[in-house]
Amino acid sequence: MNASLNVSAVSHGVLKDVNLSAGPHALVALTGHSGSGKSTLCHLIAGFERPEQGAVTLDGTPTDEITDWSRIAVVPQRLALLPELTAAENLVMPVLAAGRTVSPDTVATLLERLGVDVLASRPVGQGSVGEQQRVAVARALLLGPSLMVLDEPTAHQDDDNTQRVIEAVLSVLAQGTLVIISTHDPRVLAHATQTLPLGTGL
Repeated sequence: MNASLNVSAVSHGVLKDVNLSAGPHALVALTGHSGSGKSTLCHLIAGFERPEQGAVTLDGTPTDEITDWSRIAVVPQRLALLPELTAAENLVMPVLAAGRTVSPDTVATLLERLGVDVLASRPVGQGSVGEQQRVAVARALLLGPSLMVLDEPTAHQDDDNTQRVIEAVLSVLAQGTLVIISTHDPRVLAHATQTLPLGTGL
């Protein structure tokens, strides 16, 4: 699970020469005003896009060449859930794509932990935006990835559910996952081991 991320002099759109190095057990918070490039950097780190200049690598491999959810798991702002499938079915999709198996009890426990077990057997599209966001967090957590990238994962959560998300993220952090979070939420920032401010000329 342990992995090292290196973002070396990356430029892409509003981002100019961003540098970041982080390893296991780190929670790196990307901060900055709207339009500062937080989501763009999340996409680059997750491998959704390739930088115009520079490199983003996980253990020396460009992240845009990694498609295994057991290595990189993502919670994008657009949650990429299939609304007609149940929460449980959405969770197991990346598991199947990775050629792995997971017990129904594990899925059920994770959904309960994040307070979305009500959607376990219902189409996830019937849930609120906050509930769907927590389903996406559960999906990212399920395989215990080496790197997890979350873009504003508490944007639609009240205090109780924000605490659910934070506790779940901290649990995989303790196991060695490297976590990158785009956020301006002080409840999340309180747990950051490293902060990368964007839009400040860095």
